[in-house]
Amino acid sequence: MTPQTVLDVGRDALWMCLLLAGGPLLAMLLVGLLVGMLQAATQINEMTLSFVPKLIVMALLLVLTGPWLLQTLVDYTQRLVAGIPGLIG
Repeated sequence: MTPQTVLDVGRDALWMCLLLAGGPLLAMLLVGLLVGMLQAATQINEMTLSFVPKLIVMALLLVLTGPWLLQTLVDYTQRLVAGIPGLIG
């Protein structure tokens, strides 16, 4: 196993993490920003007001993009496992 192979596998793993986690994290960031602006405008400081919309958006996002996320992860894992024989030797 060469250092370049290790770097390639590590880069691909980081890219996969960014691809899979980026969408949900960005959605939570936007929802949190909107709820924060609403709370600042109305001066309502209720903790559940910021939690419930994030929970709803995350559930909807996972229902809508869950199959794609899972298929992307399965494809990456299959590529990684299929490449193991080429790493040895």
